[in-house]
Amino acid sequence: MELLRVARTEPIQLPLSKLQTGITVKLPLSWKNHPFLFNRIKIEEEAQIELIKSLGVPYVLLVSGEELLEEESEEGDEQAEKAEEVVDPIVEAKRNVRKSLRLSQKRFIDCVNECRSTFSKIASDPEGAYREAASLVESLIEHMFEYEQTHLALVTAGESDNSVTQHGISVAVLALMIARAMELPKSDMRDIALGCLFHDIGKLKVPESIRRKKTQLTASEANFLKMHPNFGYEMLNKTGLFNKAVLSIVLHHHEFIDGSGFPDGLTEKKIPIITQLVSLANDYDGQLWAEESRSPQIALGYLFKNHAGKHSETLIAVLVKLLGIYPPGTLVRLSDGDVGKVMVTTQSVKQPQVWACHPDGSEPGLRFLSQEEVFVDSVLKLEELTEGAMRVLQADSGISFYFAGTP
Repeated sequence: MELLRVARTEPIQLPLSKLQTGITVKLPLSWKNHPFLFNRIKIEEEAQIELIKSLGVPYVLLVSGEELLEEESEEGDEQAEKAEEVVDPIVEAKRNVRKSLRLSQKRFIDCVNECRSTFSKIASDPEGAYREAASLVESLIEHMFEYEQTHLALVTAGESDNSVTQHGISVAVLALMIARAMELPKSDMRDIALGCLFHDIGKLKVPESIRRKKTQLTASEANFLKMHPNFGYEMLNKTGLFNKAVLSIVLHHHEFIDGSGFPDGLTEKKIPIITQLVSLANDYDGQLWAEESRSPQIALGYLFKNHAGKHSETLIAVLVKLLGIYPPGTLVRLSDGDVGKVMVTTQSVKQPQVWACHPDGSEPGLRFLSQEEVFVDSVLKLEELTEGAMRVLQADSGISFYFAGTP
């Protein structure tokens, strides 16, 4: 790289294709526009590289590690160009999936940031907030229908807790996928998406000491938290901008068809179907962040075991079909002994696309099990992974969903 041989005082603008472990880089972004704790990042694993590539920046600033970057001769560049002329179909398919996953990740982060902006305006500029939210809803629906066959991809906002905005986007994605499978009209989809974005906005009126408490809430704290649907409804209703369907979602997204929900203890006949749909998506996404239910499979099992009769059997059946046997985020052991994390749902339920590595964390990479004679052998628990595998797979990071297309 000629640019590395020239003395300079300004930082190197390093293209994303040159990212590798061991170097330290600085992101050319505001802290609000990326999921890392700091702009300055020492790259220690491949997962960090994938996340940086999803941010949509053309380059990063090289801080240190210049000596680790491989020198590339003109001859090497020519050989690379020639090699690219003949592309293996499997290599091309993997490249397309990587591209799709990065796009899903970028769009998810963009949506979370847009949602934060909308929330910040709801009190001071409700009309502006509504316009931004409506625009975001159109983007969500457009992204879902962009693909003939849309799948769920694993994404993250890099947060240790499930923020109101991150949760809202993930719930919207799940709810819209259910609505699409049920062939609901786009007018219902718009109400569903808008309701999902704002369904937990009332939590912003609950003290952080209660919202983020790790230990069990006291009875008074739990009752305060249960008021968040009412707080959200009041915030949106007084603007006069949101229709009855959206307000119903915000007020009743914790209602269950058996009457055991809150705040009004409604039964099935009094809960609109689109509100029931959001209630299910919200319940499932919430279980993914519960301490005892981080595994997508365990979260689904929890719904069957503990919330049987609280949701429509028809809606649960649709959700199960969408998530598949191994929902995105599931930790698995492969038939060849490697371990991995499911990245995207596929038609081949026993051969998903996984980010995999050896049990010790070495040789990480994206694998197409459908292109190999390899299957998922079993589902793993977090404690069954080595430290190396846990780090490479980012096994303890949160689970959220966005739309993806696959070849």
